[in-house]
Amino acid sequence: MIRIGKKRLWASFFCFTAFFFLLVTLQVVLELGKSERKIKVSSLQDGSLKLEEQQKHAYQFFNKQELYSNTRRVLDADRYPILLWWSPLTGETGRLGQCGQDVCFFTIKRTYQHNHMTKAFLFYGTDFNIDSLPLPRKRHHDWALFHEESPKNNYKLFHKPTITLFNHTATFSRHSHLPLTTQYLEGIEVIKSLRYMVPLQKKNSLRKGLAPLVYVQSDCDPPSDRDSYVRELMSYIQVDSYGECLHNRDLPQHLRNPASMDDGNFYRILAQYKFILAFENAVCEDYITEKLWRPLKLGVVPVYYGSPSITDWLPSNKSAILVTRFSHPRELAHYIKALDTNDQEYEAYLEWKVKGAISNQRLLAAIQERKWGVQDITQDNYIDVFECMVCNRVWENIRRQEKGLSPRRWNAQVNHLSCPKPEAFLFSSSNIRWTALQEMWIPSFEQSKKEAQALRQLVERNMNFTAQEFWTLVFKEET
Repeated sequence: MIRIGKKRLWASFFCFTAFFFLLVTLQVVLELGKSERKIKVSSLQDGSLKLEEQQKHAYQFFNKQELYSNTRRVLDADRYPILLWWSPLTGETGRLGQCGQDVCFFTIKRTYQHNHMTKAFLFYGTDFNIDSLPLPRKRHHDWALFHEESPKNNYKLFHKPTITLFNHTATFSRHSHLPLTTQYLEGIEVIKSLRYMVPLQKKNSLRKGLAPLVYVQSDCDPPSDRDSYVRELMSYIQVDSYGECLHNRDLPQHLRNPASMDDGNFYRILAQYKFILAFENAVCEDYITEKLWRPLKLGVVPVYYGSPSITDWLPSNKSAILVTRFSHPRELAHYIKALDTNDQEYEAYLEWKVKGAISNQRLLAAIQERKWGVQDITQDNYIDVFECMVCNRVWENIRRQEKGLSPRRWNAQVNHLSCPKPEAFLFSSSNIRWTALQEMWIPSFEQSKKEAQALRQLVERNMNFTAQEFWTLVFKEET
């Protein structure tokens, strides 16, 4: 009987062990599945597969340091502060994250809103809306904003009444608490690489069948009014346009999918051109996307329009042609035609790349000092670092209070996220008709100022409010 009892005991032990192993394996598979499902192929917005979409939705399951106890995640409500993603960017229902010496519990579950250990609410700017906010806001509740996108996604964030509601920021502005200005640049070596560069002699030969300029955009008529400029430019110089906007040339069938915008074969087509029209969808200081970095990677001269502070981020003083230095597209066309026929002058724009010499110390320092990587699984991505920045600051105040000190306060400033009113190019004949800029973007910007002010008033009231209350306040008649 004793022998039989031991056998049953061992059998039970092995069954339990097998069940435990299967449970853990299932958990890993489920997490991997979640990670894979979060990888989205974005629309052909701005003619590219958004780099931030790849990072944002392929959330770093492998890179996160997670804490486990036996078969379940641990939450010690009396020990770990809770950081609640009010905009469910990560999709994680609960995770203990290690941030240096600090540990925080990250979750999207709103049931934690009133937990006494909830210290911060994290918002993703594109999904920030007035339908539901974590109100009333307690004194120890920090609000943190992550917004790397164009202002067209949520204009009300770009005004003082709204942006200053937040304590911590991660935006494309160099002035934010966690600057994401170089979010589209994998590293310095990528733009120094000669991998895709086509020799000038071959480019000159290819000019028999290709225009000097190439344009690839499928997000048409954005706030920057770029299509109006390019339409006017086309009157003075040939432009090959592969995207939906001003389309006049087709890509090979296998490259027409949005996912192909980062395909090596697509790069090789663009690399054959001498100039790429690199126009951002909005004009904001430090808002710089793959529009700039892609031609620099490929050894093509970017003709850039966008961030007014772009010279602070170029690899050298002569690495891009800036549209704002020309009073009219006709002048720009004349300049490009002159470069097209003068090899020495054209090559001067690529000398930095051929020599591998980047003279811009600001750019070098930004890449070297940033705490996150781009398309690099060996590094945290910028969402990881944003979470940990807030976690570390929360813990700093916990330790200060333990010492009897007043908590430190962080506050967003106007320059953490600010863009001017969209403006039309006045020279273009297309502005005679009712354009998207006049019909949508300028009115949207003007209304967003009223929305920001209304939101501020309601949040300062520190009570839940309805959408009807918000819109009534936005559209109330001025007295």
